[in-house]
Amino acid sequence: MAKKQKKSSGGTPATVALTAAGTSFTLHAYEHDPASPSYGEEAAEALGVSPDRVFKTLVADVDGELTVAVVPVAGQLDLKALASAVGGKRAAMADPAAAERTTGYVRGGISPLGQRKRLRTVLDASASDHASICISAGRRGLEVELSPADLAALTSAVVAPIGRA
Repeated sequence: MAKKQKKSSGGTPATVALTAAGTSFTLHAYEHDPASPSYGEEAAEALGVSPDRVFKTLVADVDGELTVAVVPVAGQLDLKALASAVGGKRAAMADPAAAERTTGYVRGGISPLGQRKRLRTVLDASASDHASICISAGRRGLEVELSPADLAALTSAVVAPIGRA
């Protein structure tokens, strides 16, 4: 993976955060199709990467607190497992407007990095099966590839089995 040396004028809060932390990462841009039914699957196909290595960032409400879940695009988020991973009782998907307002990103481009308000984060345990994974770099059509360990460290993520096929 290439190390981005300095922030570019086209940087996103996610890439700025990675650069500031000195984290090694690779940016992957692709042409986003607004008609695509799944942002994550579109990214996997456009980049030629297995969908189990491309992770989507979802925002859920766990007992009244917004929480980020990072799971493979090939599967779904298990809300009960997410709640359990953070010691909560009940989880539901967050209101999209609240997720956008809180993170500072638009739906389909929410990154677990560089959020306006840092939210607690849970990374699906399957990420550890890969040397690198791809996540949103903060806008539709832009993915960042990095090691799961770096992502977990930068977000102070809990790593737990929260995804299901």
